[in-house]
Amino acid sequence: MDGVAPQRASALIHCIPAILGPDELAAIQSKLQNAAFADGASTAGWSAREVKRNLQVTPGMPEYEQVARIVREAFMRSGELQTALLPAMATPVLFNRYAQGMEYGPHVDTPVMGSMSNAVRSDIAITIFLSDPRSYDGGELTVFMNGVGSQFKLEAGAAIAYPAHTLHHVTPVTRGVRDAAVLWVQSQIRDPAQREILWDMENAKHLTFKREGKSATFDLISKSRANLVRMWAEV
Repeated sequence: MDGVAPQRASALIHCIPAILGPDELAAIQSKLQNAAFADGASTAGWSAREVKRNLQVTPGMPEYEQVARIVREAFMRSGELQTALLPAMATPVLFNRYAQGMEYGPHVDTPVMGSMSNAVRSDIAITIFLSDPRSYDGGELTVFMNGVGSQFKLEAGAAIAYPAHTLHHVTPVTRGVRDAAVLWVQSQIRDPAQREILWDMENAKHLTFKREGKSATFDLISKSRANLVRMWAEV
């Protein structure tokens, strides 16, 4: 159903509603109307280039830095994303456009992005939907986890974060235009299974605190989670 994601396929997939406020979303949409777009295949690897048919805002254009800053600030203030992903570094923001007939076939993201001086390991991919899902048909983000594909088509301003090592694709747009912002995050915790454990423990902390306050159980969970971060973090 448009604007609604299915039940989360994994604790490693996070859907965050309204990561962009109404004014931020309107500002981005307005700037993208007049932005210069180029062939999106230019930023894909040699094999993904064969299945990538979309457009991207040209970096360096005046509109780009304005809208990229809005997205970066929204990402930084999202408590769920910061806690779940434990970001260490992030790539520049890309703005994609899928017009009628465009799609991005099955692919895995490039494992390391950037150059030697600013290389980022792409542990997690983030897509922020910028178009009203009722204004276009198709364009679902499909992510395969454990051989099962789940489709996501979120409300404008909502975000999804998912492991970048997964096979995923954007289905063909058959009506309208689908705009989205995308970026990739290098986590302090490289292993996705370890990130999942830490996320579960963070939720256990909140549930325990809500039930019994700062109890001995809460303190033990907090200590264990903090020490696991110390054990696993790459900083």
